[in-house]
Amino acid sequence: QVQLVESGGGLVQAGGSLRLSCTASGLTLNNYIMAWFRQAPGQEREGVACISKNSGGRFYADSVEGRFTISRDNARNTIFLQMNDLKPEDTAMYYCAADPWGPSHLTNDLSKPAGSGVWGQGTQVTVTT
Repeated sequence: QVQLVESGGGLVQAGGSLRLSCTASGLTLNNYIMAWFRQAPGQEREGVACISKNSGGRFYADSVEGRFTISRDNARNTIFLQMNDLKPEDTAMYYCAADPWGPSHLTNDLSKPAGSGVWGQGTQVTVTT
């Protein structure tokens, strides 16, 4: 069974940090471009960060640049999203995805429509004031 499972979400005060994880089963993540997306209630889903297969390329949405870091541990078949200096506007359901823009497609434009590949079920992040 192919699946991605996110974890690490929770409730945190503004200025705090969280580290999200996404672990794969049934697929080998080093064969895929990986990305994090988020969706807040009543809003469109947005790309947050993406990373190349060998971690050499990483791109971020302007809203999280300098605060979030995407990384991957291919040996553990897991990717991460370190989120620092969290703000209430970061509150959303966070999803990881494998090849969301098509096979092996890496982009620096996180606003590009995405829907391909394999997606997780999400983990909730709530940031309070």
